[in-house]
Amino acid sequence: MSNEYTSSEMMTVTAAKALENGMTCFVGIGLPSEAANLARLTHAPDVVLIYESGTLQTKPDVLPLSIGDGELCESALTTVSVPEMFRYWLQGGKIDVGFLGTAQIDRYCNLNTTLIGDYQSPKVRLPGGGGAPEIATCAGEIFITLKHSKRTFVNDVDFITTLGFGRDGRARDGVPNIGRGPTRVISDLCVMKPDPETKELVVVSLHPGVTRDDVIEATGWEVRFAEQLETTPTPDARELEVLRDLKARTERKHAGEA
Repeated sequence: MSNEYTSSEMMTVTAAKALENGMTCFVGIGLPSEAANLARLTHAPDVVLIYESGTLQTKPDVLPLSIGDGELCESALTTVSVPEMFRYWLQGGKIDVGFLGTAQIDRYCNLNTTLIGDYQSPKVRLPGGGGAPEIATCAGEIFITLKHSKRTFVNDVDFITTLGFGRDGRARDGVPNIGRGPTRVISDLCVMKPDPETKELVVVSLHPGVTRDDVIEATGWEVRFAEQLETTPTPDARELEVLRDLKARTERKHAGEA
């Protein structure tokens, strides 16, 4: 099998590799779900995937359309009520990683899934936060994955739906009993991590074939790069095969063909 891959596949495989075997992961729908299930089907078979609808240790055969997709409940070890999910599992500190997507992200990892434009008269209304605000503050750490452009990586999000580190990078200072917040952002161009002091996102790894200028042109702020900038490992043949099989099964199922 050829190891040629798309930028989207590069992003998903890189995001999947961020999860370690045995982690408990609260999974967002979309790109995070794709990455988390790829991890489960490859290097992390014992990762515990939890979805907002209350499904624990979920092992879907196809990617869910939403948190209410029957595939999640049918393939879960058990399903609990949403209040129990949030109060006992999430707020109880039992989630290692929250894996989220977003419409906008800023340099301090604040996320916007509420609206684009002015709050009183927005250009676009988005789905809202769902459980993401609670996940971002209660999970041990947060991984974020989204496609890279000036529309998504903005200087200031139009609305802070989900707290990263606030407008100045200091929102979490002195707050007890709270998770570490965002620790990694994976896009189709690079991997970014918050600076330990300022909390501003810094590019730590470029995907193969991506240049600094590519990232600069796709980012809505004056982006910083690590002194020792790495190159992201390329996907191997098995990772690509499993990912493509997963997406093909999903497309057939959602088209009513299987």
